[in-house]
Amino acid sequence: MKKIYCGHLDQTQQVAGEITEHCRSEKIWVFKGSMGAGKTTLIKSIAKLFGIDHMVSSPTFSIVNEYVNHSGEKFYHFDFYRIEDPEEVLEIGIDEYFYGGAYCWIEWAEKIPEYIPDTFMLIAIEVDDSGVREISISKIVNGIQHG
Repeated sequence: MKKIYCGHLDQTQQVAGEITEHCRSEKIWVFKGSMGAGKTTLIKSIAKLFGIDHMVSSPTFSIVNEYVNHSGEKFYHFDFYRIEDPEEVLEIGIDEYFYGGAYCWIEWAEKIPEYIPDTFMLIAIEVDDSGVREISISKIVNGIQHG
């Protein structure tokens, strides 16, 4: 497991670079953290590294946002916070997104655990009392966490 510490917002782009370098080989990235932990802020910085110039925002109401970079590569950003029944995601064709070969950045995956692919990168964000973020990165394969 890789750990990164982020004490200030001005470090976000550097942290995003470390995360991208560590996770690039996997297409499914799950961001886990409490409300306000910085999941969307981190995804915005990661999107910039992939050449996405569009306005990146949390898809809380739309569930998914699609972004395209300079090379025409597609990226999907999901926010499942508002999901009440996990089966709701079947209506948007979740499998086509998750297994289509594009990068998928997922917030609030714990709302739909049965639909998350067996292999993904987990980016867990913990915030301490002073506002320092501890970001743990690990690969999950069939429910087992790997370094």
